[in-house]
This record gives sequence, C-alpha cells and structure tokens, in this order.
Amino acid sequence: MGENEASLPNTALQGDLSNPGMEPMWAALSGRFFTTELPGKKMAYQKVNADQRAPGHSQYLDNDDLQATALDLEWDMEKELEEPGFDQFQLNSAENQNLENSETADLNLDPIQPATSPKGRFQRLQEESDYVTHYTRSAPKSNPCNFCRLLKIFCTAIILFISGILIGYYSHKNCPSNATSSGTLDLHLYQEILKTIQGEDIKKSFRNLVQLYKSEDDMDISKKIKTQWTSLGLEDVQLVNYSVLLNLPGLSPSSVTLSSSGQCFHPNGQPCSEEARKWSSQDLLYSYAAYSANGILELSLLEKTGFGGVLLYIDPCDLPKTANLSYNTFMVSLNPGGDPSTPGYPSIDGSFRQHRSNLTSLLVQPISASLVAKLISLPKDRTTNGACSPLELPNNEERIVNMKIQTVTKFETVTNVVGYLKGVTFPDRYVIVGSHHHTAHSYNRQEWASSTAVITAFIRALMLRVKRGWRPDRTIVFCSWGGTAFGNIGSYEWGEDFRKVLQRNVVAYISLHSPVRGNSSLHSVASPSLQQLVAEKNKFNCPRRDQCPKTNISSEQIQDDADYFINHLGVPTVRFTYEDIKTLEGPSFLSEALFPKHATKIEEMDPFFNLHETITKLSGEVILQIANEPVLPFNALDIALEVQNSLKGDQTTTPQLLALASRLRESAELFQSDEMRPANDPKERDPMRVRMLNDLLQDMEKSFLVQHAPPGFYRNILYHLDGKTSQFSILLEAWEHCKSLASNETLQEALSEVLNSINAAQVYFKAGLDVFESVLVGKN
Repeated sequence: MGENEASLPNTALQGDLSNPGMEPMWAALSGRFFTTELPGKKMAYQKVNADQRAPGHSQYLDNDDLQATALDLEWDMEKELEEPGFDQFQLNSAENQNLENSETADLNLDPIQPATSPKGRFQRLQEESDYVTHYTRSAPKSNPCNFCRLLKIFCTAIILFISGILIGYYSHKNCPSNATSSGTLDLHLYQEILKTIQGEDIKKSFRNLVQLYKSEDDMDISKKIKTQWTSLGLEDVQLVNYSVLLNLPGLSPSSVTLSSSGQCFHPNGQPCSEEARKWSSQDLLYSYAAYSANGILELSLLEKTGFGGVLLYIDPCDLPKTANLSYNTFMVSLNPGGDPSTPGYPSIDGSFRQHRSNLTSLLVQPISASLVAKLISLPKDRTTNGACSPLELPNNEERIVNMKIQTVTKFETVTNVVGYLKGVTFPDRYVIVGSHHHTAHSYNRQEWASSTAVITAFIRALMLRVKRGWRPDRTIVFCSWGGTAFGNIGSYEWGEDFRKVLQRNVVAYISLHSPVRGNSSLHSVASPSLQQLVAEKNKFNCPRRDQCPKTNISSEQIQDDADYFINHLGVPTVRFTYEDIKTLEGPSFLSEALFPKHATKIEEMDPFFNLHETITKLSGEVILQIANEPVLPFNALDIALEVQNSLKGDQTTTPQLLALASRLRESAELFQSDEMRPANDPKERDPMRVRMLNDLLQDMEKSFLVQHAPPGFYRNILYHLDGKTSQFSILLEAWEHCKSLASNETLQEALSEVLNSINAAQVYFKAGLDVFESVLVGKN
C-alpha cells in the first residue's frame, strides 16, 4: 500500500458503514421467471509644460518655436470662438493682455483629466476661469515663419500618430484587452482545446487497447495506461492497489436441468455437452451472478411462498430490434459496492476482514431468453400481429428445475490509475473524471477499451494546451477504475480510503463509463443542479438546430463507478452516453447485465468513431467549464424545482412535505437572485464571497442523502429509479410495500426520510443567506 499513500494527502481514513445490511437488491425478487424493472462621448485634454512631460515624449516638444506655435493655434481657436455662432464661448477681458507678457509667463499646467461635462472639452474651457486667464491673449503679430511652424507640427503629429498605432497594435497582440469578457475568452479557449480531438485517433487508441485484454493480470493493463498518460504529460500518475475479495467462476459452468425430461442445459440454452463447453467455454463460465450462494437446488417455477433460487433473464421484447441477444449469456454482480470483506471502510493493510463468500442465501443464475423458451415449451415465433409477446409460463402449468451453481471466492489485487492536473487558483477543489479498465477474471468485453480511449483522447487534447502555459483554475483528477464488474470495487475502495478529503474537496464527477452503448439517441444523466448546463451543451453541439432531437436529460440511477460519489458523497454528476431508443424505454436492469461485447460490435455501432468523438467533446466542455469558471455553473433553483416535481401526483405526499418544498423553493430563489447573479457579474464579483458561494454550491446535494434506502435504490433521493418515473423512488417502493402489509410503518419511515432531507436543504440555503448577509454588514 505504499503507492496508495501518495494519491492524496497522507491519511488512512475509515468511512462510516453506509449500508450495514448490505442486503442485495435481489432479496425481494420472486422465484418465478421475471424481468426485473428498475429502473454623449467623454473627451480629455492636457496642458503641456516642458518640465512636466511624461517620459517618451518626442524631442520636438523641446523646441521654443513649437511652444510659440502652439500658443498661436490657441489664439486661432479663440478667434474662431468669437465668430457668430460661438457666443457662448466668448472669453473675458484677459484677451487684451500683451503677447510678450503671455509668452514669458511661467506656465502652470495641469495633468490629464477626463472631462466631466457632457458637452466635452469646450464647455470645460468655459468652466475653468483659471485656465482661461493663463492662455488667452491678444492677436499675435504676423510672422513669416508661420507656415514652417505649421509644417513642423503636422510632421510631428503624423510621426506620433503612426508610432501610437504601432505601439497599440503590438501591445494588443501580446496582451488581451481587458474589455473582452472572460466568458468569451474561456469559450474560445475550450473550443481551441477540443478541436484537436478526432474520431480517427480515438479509434486507433481503442484498437491498441483491445490487444491488451488477453492479459489475465490486471496490473499489466494498469501499467500500460499509466505509461500512456505520463507520456502525454499528465503529472503525478499513480497506481493505487487494494487487495479485495472477488467471487469468481468455478471450474465448470452452471447448469439448469428440467426435471420432467432430464434435459440439462447451460445458461445460454445449449445442451450440457463437452462440445458445447468447447464452443464458448469462457462465455459459459462467466455467465453467473457474482456473490450468489453455491450449491444445488430444486426449484418450482410456480412456488407461491418461500423460495431459495432465482433465474434471471432479459425478455427479448425489452431489447432494441438491432440487438439479438436471445442466445447470449450475461454476468451480474449482487455486490452493492466495494470490497465485501470490508463493508464501509477501505481495504488497506491491517483492516479487519470479514469472510463473506456470498452476499445472499439465494442461488442466483442468469440465463438466456432461448433457455427460458425451452424450459416453458414456448414456440419460437412469439409475435402476434407484429407485436412481441413476453415470455410467460402458460396458466396452470408447473415446471420443476434443478439449479447447479459453482463459484470460487478468493482475494485478488484490484488496481486504480489516478493522475492529477493541478489547478492554479483553487488547487484544493477537484473535478474527478472517471473511466474504467478491464479487470482480470471477468468477461473479455470491449466496453472498457471504449471508455479508456475516450478519457485518453481528452487528456491528450488538454495537455497540448497545458504545454503552452495554460492551466485550469481547479484541479482535474483523472481516474481509471479497476474491479468495476464486481460491484465498482476500485472506485469504492479509493473513495473510502480518502473519504474525508473527498467530502471537502470534490466539486463534480464526470463519468466516461459507457460512451457508446447504441447509436440512435444521445442520453444524458445529470444531477438536477447540472441539468441546465448539460442542456446548453447538447444544443450548442447540435450542428443543425432545427433538426436537433429532443433533449434527453434525466436524473436516474446509473450503474457505474459514479455510484460512490453520488450515494456517499453527494457529488453532482454528469454522464453522456449514446444508447438505442428501445433500451431507454426498457427496464433499467438491462444496464446491470454485462454481456460479452466484442470489438467488432462497437466498431459496427460507430465505424468512424464519430459518436466517441462527440461524447469526448461534450464531456470535455463540461469538465472545462466546471474546472475553470470562477463561479461553479450549478443551479440551486433547479434542485428545489426537482423536489416539487417529485411530490406532484404522489398519493403519499403530506401537507407538511408540500409546505417544506415551497419554503425550499423560496430560499433557493432568494439565493439564486441575491448571491448567484452578482457573483456571475465580473464587475460585482468579490473573491471572498465567490469562495463562500462555491462552497455552498458544491455541497447542495449532501442534504438529500438518506440514511436507509431499500436494496437496489440510491441513497441520494434526487435520483429516480428510471427515466419514466418522476416521484421519489423510496416513496413509491414504500407505498408498494405498504399495500401488501397491514402496517404502514415502512411508508412512515420513508416519508420521514424525505421530510428531513427537504428540511435540511431549506435550512442549508437559509443559513447560507444569513452568512452572506452577516459578512456584508460586517464589511459596511
């Protein structure tokens, strides 16, 4: 663990046990076959004196003739002012003074001052009587050299004019004008950085990474990623290792046997034979539920009360038409997150280890849809009038099956790659960018290569600008997580290891977990406070505004390494993904199923990697804006609106909840108008108030972390189970639970959790406003 100590300040922190029960989401599932559904211009003048000239004045200004000529011009101006039409500028009796006295007088000249009169310089002449007495005089005598003097003045003026243009040009070229808004400069900078990202480069990186998956050693891939990031110029790249408990496939694949006929099948629907095992040995081995119970179990598909096993499958009717997965097996993890042997605290040397070979007493086995059809004897063609018919057991029929599951539990090393780009203004504030890499002993899927290629492309573009002297205001932390397939183990352990530091310093998490899962629709998941920013980026990156698809943004549960940061730290999060529309309409369980996706499949979906390029640029612009804007681009009012929307139409809502939500909105509106608006105006921006404001903004979501959530549900109640429901998920689950029981205790507990969260948020905003007001009064 020596390498771990350098990844953040040298601390070994133990987080609190956030989910003591660690009860997996499958505990409430039925033993029947099922599909889990989760979800006036101012002028200035100058009076010139030889002894008051600024450095750099021309040598021509030392000539006595030039001074006399200047006085002649002053006289000429005065004569013009005396002509008809200029009566308002007539001067006093001082014009009768002798020319010689005027010329020998000691000139008392003033420095440059802007004219405060809206009428400009001439009105200023009339207002300052002292100025008039010094410079008005009688008409000079005729001088034969007037023409020569005028020529000298003309030439001098031309030379000074040209010199001024040249000096101004080169000064403007080297130093940006203060008049240019910082926002315009920043947007231009972001585009300059992102334009170097090309799909062809991402494709080459993807293909190079695919060649690494054959290694069964997680450390090999991690070292390659570290070497590549370091070669691009990223500083302080580290390998952070944790010894964790993994549940791995046994020596032989699982099987399901139909008792009535004695037919034995592998999870993909193929008969149990040596030939079938050789045909797809790895796919068969890795079709299992990690941390399931082991053993043999006879199971009735019509068992009404009590069950000991579960067969998981995905109905083809829930899949996109482009996806033919009827014969595909898949893997799931029953681990809610982190190392099962150290629940709630990091797996560092010396930590107490719990021996937990399984996280449920149930035998759980994923199977293909084709096997389901064989077990319940359904015809192959299940379409009726062009509509897909779901897999269902015929009425009043019974099937008895035997399940055999073999897995092995042992400790293995999981490695994270972590690199830093230090900020110049707020180096103690982190924007975390997360991807994941292949972990040994899991499917040889290629999704990780897509994720790693995208984050590497952004690092390459960013470091090209850094080498030219630019740095972000806040620190950007790049992470490639290990152990993702087994329950986001790498990210959980790192988060628990540095929990105290991250709670204080992290402002946002940008996920690059699954850039391309389809090719028909851009799907954005964002915290409520970041949805406005994400919507702006979606519109900005649409080439033709009139043909832009409807913005698809939601705050729904996602299955990736952002989990710890959302659920335990309350960090605002963003993820862009290309999906198939049918996938978005189907159950969220599909995102938890890990299919063996091969490289050819990803290249079929995105042959030129244009979709990968779009995801990289969209994510990159959000990262840059959060890392570089003086005021974090979070919207407090959107959180209050999301809370009110989540209470609409909910039959469990109480008057107390509605009243609290209304007060929360009032406080958020006041916070938005009184503090956010001035801070976003550079003319009104005060550094101390901006820092206080940003500290408030980054912690807004922490109020919505509940202590207890049902298995499979987020602790952050701002996130919904899926994109189709707008109500608070824990209230919907409690209501369903209440309907099947005589007691409503579960519902009351859920209502109390939501009530306390809304109240905590309202108090948080109110306290923030009070602090700002106190600071303002103190300064006055």
